[in-house]
Amino acid sequence: MFVLTIDQRGSRRDIDRVGDLIAELGDHRLVRPFQRTAGDEMQAVVADPATVVALALDLVGREHWSIGIGAGAVEEPLPDETRAGRGPAFELARVAVERAKSAPGRVAVEGSDTDLSADADTALTLVAVLLTRRTDEGREAVAQMRRGLTQTEAAKSLGISKQAVSQRLATAGWQVETAGRRLAERLLQKADS
Repeated sequence: MFVLTIDQRGSRRDIDRVGDLIAELGDHRLVRPFQRTAGDEMQAVVADPATVVALALDLVGREHWSIGIGAGAVEEPLPDETRAGRGPAFELARVAVERAKSAPGRVAVEGSDTDLSADADTALTLVAVLLTRRTDEGREAVAQMRRGLTQTEAAKSLGISKQAVSQRLATAGWQVETAGRRLAERLLQKADS
């Protein structure tokens, strides 16, 4: 099982973004939904590593969050309230979010298998850093691909040539990101086994 602990960066100098984010993330496949645990922090329980990766990288792209992921056991049955959950995954997520606050990609993974969780952490960090260095043009091109468009359709939507879309995707590291996401998912799956 995975516990995500998300902390708003710079919350003392910014508006409270937690409530809006909880509302936006409600449509993901979660075992227990995101819930505010402290002033500028929230937590969710997730079973699927692909969902963990998607959520973590979505939050990295939003630039206001530190993301801690704990991989491990949770006490069952889980209570209805996310914030009432207990177990190693909750404790590991707390350690991870503290480390994420100063990590290069603002994401960190902790698990009971330290080698596997370190590998998952590295994979997610590499993809996160790639995302944070992407240009606006690269983000636009990648967003079109995420919608399921072909490069030709993306070019038409963006009002540029297919070659320009291809170049933007290459510069943005689209293929590397896709492979990195799959790698992070597999490593998280193993870290949770």
